[in-house]
Amino acid sequence: MSLKNSANQRVDADLKRLINCSTVDVNQLMPLKYKWAWEHYLNGCANHWMPTEVPMGKDIELWKSNQLSADEKTVIKRNLGFFSTAESLVGNNIVLAIFKHVTNPEARQYLLRQGFEEAIHTHTFHYIVESLALDQGEIFNMYNEVNSIHAKDQFEMRLTESILDPNFTTSTPEGARKFLENLIGYYLIMEGIFFYSGFVMILSFHRQNKMTGIGEQFQYILRDETIHLNFGIDLINSIKEENPELWTEEFQNHIVNLVKEAVELEYLYAADCLPRGILGLTAPMFREYVQHIADRRLERIGLKAVYKSKNPFPWMSETIDLQKEKNFFETRVNEYQSAGSLSWT
Repeated sequence: MSLKNSANQRVDADLKRLINCSTVDVNQLMPLKYKWAWEHYLNGCANHWMPTEVPMGKDIELWKSNQLSADEKTVIKRNLGFFSTAESLVGNNIVLAIFKHVTNPEARQYLLRQGFEEAIHTHTFHYIVESLALDQGEIFNMYNEVNSIHAKDQFEMRLTESILDPNFTTSTPEGARKFLENLIGYYLIMEGIFFYSGFVMILSFHRQNKMTGIGEQFQYILRDETIHLNFGIDLINSIKEENPELWTEEFQNHIVNLVKEAVELEYLYAADCLPRGILGLTAPMFREYVQHIADRRLERIGLKAVYKSKNPFPWMSETIDLQKEKNFFETRVNEYQSAGSLSWT
């Protein structure tokens, strides 16, 4: 057995590619070509947290009291039901599909970090369900029992089917385009659209000083998802740049249609969660909101806005802006706060 690392075979960063790279050893991280991937990895590490660090005493007390309405409890349970399965779908897609076909080590480094974060998020929902003594079967099987949740999950699983075929390859234009569709479906739509109605609903409780333990954990998840989305956008745009032949007008129209379908599915989900409205939230507000964020997602991959809707929840923009948000980690144990790695102001 001979090693390839002779002096004249060292990695040339310029030869690195995100997909279909057969000339560069995928095990050699340095030198970096895609510095954005490494920055996202470092940001993810700086944002490390564990759900069990968040006290749930006040949430448990409020949940057992008669101060929450049945509709308010339904909103919380529906979002736990959707997120618990959605995070698992995202994690499986990373491990079983994306990691296999991304041929760049710094991008893979981030994917390893993201996979761990998806596990933390699933752990979070288990921790919440256990703390509130909810029916585990009801929450974790909700994707099979609530049509609006099932429809969103089926939409995403449709985009993964062909990618998981053992014979799938990105070496053909058709395969590479299908892979790009998968990335857009999971980063842009699942993490960038499908998650955001839930964030608004749960964080609306937190804004009114209700269920603050769950709210704090969802704030951490939102910070993670912001980084996931930013990485996904950079990955998608960089693959487009390296493979411009994939970005045909027909494919662009297909992506826009997928986003339109996702927007309708998300509105149906919001209507399912809010049949009568709570905390000043109504289902029609979510149609406008989902259309607004869908336009922002489309613009970030070079497509035109479709809806031109206004944002009915301007406070969410401040929550997403990490530089304006409070230090969520002020209540956490000190050993996770490494000086110089966390800077939120």
